[in-house]
Amino acid sequence: MLPRITNSQTWQQAELLMQPAFIRVVDNIRKQLDESAWKGTYKDVLVWAAETSDETKAIVTQLLQEMEGATPEQSDLIRQSLANLPTPHPGYHLCLQRQDQHVTVDLWELCYQVCFLDYGTGDKSVNIDTDLIDETGDVNWLPLEAKTKELVEQVFASLPE
Repeated sequence: MLPRITNSQTWQQAELLMQPAFIRVVDNIRKQLDESAWKGTYKDVLVWAAETSDETKAIVTQLLQEMEGATPEQSDLIRQSLANLPTPHPGYHLCLQRQDQHVTVDLWELCYQVCFLDYGTGDKSVNIDTDLIDETGDVNWLPLEAKTKELVEQVFASLPE
C-alpha cells in the first residue's frame, strides 16, 4: 500500500529518507543473509491497485512492452491508450528460499515502515519518523540504522522454522 502523504513537508522529508532507508534495508538484509540458511534474490515487480483486474493488467503490460520498440507516432498513440488505464508503480521484492520454503518481502513496504510512524496501521495519512532527521534537516544516521536493523531482524525472526 502506498503511503498517503498529505502535506509538502512530509513529502520533502520522505524524499530525504527513502534512499538512505532503502540502502540501509538492503545492507542489513545482506548481513542477515550472511548468517542465515535462507538464500535471497531480488526482483523488480509491478505493483497494482487491489481492484485492478487481471485482464487490465495484461492490457497495460502489453502496451508498455509495445512502447519499448515503438516509433514516436506509435508511442503517442500508446500513451493515449495508457492514459485511461490504471498505472502500476514499480516495486522491489526480496525472494527468500530455504529448501522448499519461499517467502517474499516487499522492500518498499519495509522502507515505509522505517520512514513513517505507525505505517500500515490503517488507511490514514502517514507521518515521518522525525527521529530520523537531525536538527539541521539532514538524515540522522544512527537512529536510521538502529530502526532499519531492528525491522530487518524482525523479518528474519518471523521466517518459518
